[in-house]
Amino acid sequence: MLEYKFDTQLLIEGHDLDEDVIQDYITSNFKGDCLIAVGDDELIKIHFHTNEPWKVLEYASTLGEIFDIVVENMERQEQGLKG
Repeated sequence: MLEYKFDTQLLIEGHDLDEDVIQDYITSNFKGDCLIAVGDDELIKIHFHTNEPWKVLEYASTLGEIFDIVVENMERQEQGLKG
């Protein structure tokens, strides 16, 4: 059984984005692991394992336009099902 079952990935397009600030906010405010926040001041890629992906999406949408959103259920994938 996985502690965090949703693999959450997305891109944020905006202005004056700061990957360190975004990473610190997610780490401080959302339960999860395997966080990656990389990019530049106009485009950031987020990868995060969590049980509440909607919270990450809601936060990211306050920073800019979000797109290429993927939320996969890793428990289903472990069982050989489509995630």
